[in-house]
Amino acid sequence: MKKNVVFFSTLASFLLLFSCKEDKLVEVVEVPLPTNEEKITIGSPNDVKADPGSFEMMKLPFNYDALSPDIRTLTLETHYSKHYLSYTNNFNKEIVSTEYENMPIEDILKKLDLNNAKLRQNAGGYYNHTLYFNILTPKEQTPKDTLSGSINKEFGSFTNLTNQFKAQSEKQFGSGWVWLVVDRYGKLQITTTDNQDNPLMKNALIPGTPIMGIDLWEHAYYLDYQNRKGSYIDAFYSHINWEKVNEYYVEALKKVKKV
Repeated sequence: MKKNVVFFSTLASFLLLFSCKEDKLVEVVEVPLPTNEEKITIGSPNDVKADPGSFEMMKLPFNYDALSPDIRTLTLETHYSKHYLSYTNNFNKEIVSTEYENMPIEDILKKLDLNNAKLRQNAGGYYNHTLYFNILTPKEQTPKDTLSGSINKEFGSFTNLTNQFKAQSEKQFGSGWVWLVVDRYGKLQITTTDNQDNPLMKNALIPGTPIMGIDLWEHAYYLDYQNRKGSYIDAFYSHINWEKVNEYYVEALKKVKKV
């Protein structure tokens, strides 16, 4: 009994949704965990709906258990139906009656004032999670078509890309993301951002269009892997939808007029 109480207390400290309060990040919504007497009830991603607003959540094309045991059911449900939902709702609230209300998300990210902490965190959180969930798949894939050729040309091989991406993810300190982006010259590069920033923002170390990204916030993996972040990175990498990444790649090349 005591072990269960300690276990759930520990987990509770890591299942928090982060938003912004003025100029700093604070924990504002706690994701409730069941008591010892309660059973965990897993819903359906089809039941998750954001409040009415300019931007909608992407529909998860598989059930919460589809990536298990690599990414378990409770982790995926919490990530999608709590964290992603919260970012979506908060983002829509921030842009009501502003110049951003009818603007494409990419333009908002490029234009927004980085000192506007609430908008920065929630716009980034919405965009980042939309991309993240769009590039997950139950079936393991490898790159094909245009993307495959470019990976071989620019990284030497798919194995080299994999090793570099995983190594950068392991080195990322604290909450943040690691990205595969198409830079302004149409070249593939790996880069990182902190918190919910991304390479479309003004402060990007390597500006570019993200085509793949891994969420390294603890809410993405702690229920499954605790401090074993490397195991989560491996699990994520085995569920990348490379067909979708290739679609993003072709679209990004069009923007820099490379196709």
